[in-house]
Amino acid sequence: MQATQTVDPGEVAKFEAMAAEWWNPEGKFKPLHMLNPCRLGYITSQIGAEFGRDLAGPLPFKGLRILDIGCGGGLLAEPMARLGADVVGADAAPRNIPVAQLHAQQSGLTIDYRHTTAEALAEAGEQFDVVLNMEVVEHVADPQGYLTACQQLLKPGGLMICSTLNRNAKSFMMAIIGAEWVMRWLPKGTHDWQKFITPDELYALIRGAGLTPVDRKGMVFNPVGWSWSLSDRDLSCNYVTASVKPAA
Repeated sequence: MQATQTVDPGEVAKFEAMAAEWWNPEGKFKPLHMLNPCRLGYITSQIGAEFGRDLAGPLPFKGLRILDIGCGGGLLAEPMARLGADVVGADAAPRNIPVAQLHAQQSGLTIDYRHTTAEALAEAGEQFDVVLNMEVVEHVADPQGYLTACQQLLKPGGLMICSTLNRNAKSFMMAIIGAEWVMRWLPKGTHDWQKFITPDELYALIRGAGLTPVDRKGMVFNPVGWSWSLSDRDLSCNYVTASVKPAA
């Protein structure tokens, strides 16, 4: 039976139009370039803790198979490959894939980039130790179905890192008015505030998919230092979660 697809064609088209900009730190994905060190710090620490890896050692993620779903141009897939992981990068926007492939080739990295979806990968029986699910869930048509597909992609004992945006007045001011209208970091209409998800809603969706949430942190922008940091308490705008698939 063919898997139900949760991809929203309108959302895919938005990112298709920006595909060539992925590796320009001053371009349309400037917010992700700024955020990347913060989210990479969270990702690596969670993977290291879950799988008992020494992050100071050489190739600490060697032997781990990692899926970066919604990989875009490879901003997360490339660091995971440098840490030794076997990385699959998947994206529903076909124009993102050659951009990611070319940059990986130029960087001397081997990454398996595919134009596909979480549902298609799950239907094919693919399995991963880690699923990186960063800033994707707010763009899909069916968050519960999408997260269920992500759960199916995890091996028992596997780890999912999922980030998104909270839905409140502050996130509207920061992500819509600030990032899209005032700073013009992103084209207007990149985000739909009504599709933002509160932390409690996301935890409920994660549990509904058959995963166990184990951690969540806010990612907070400091306009003075022009930098991002993790927060135990401030989940008012951007936030990230970790959840595990129960061992068989």
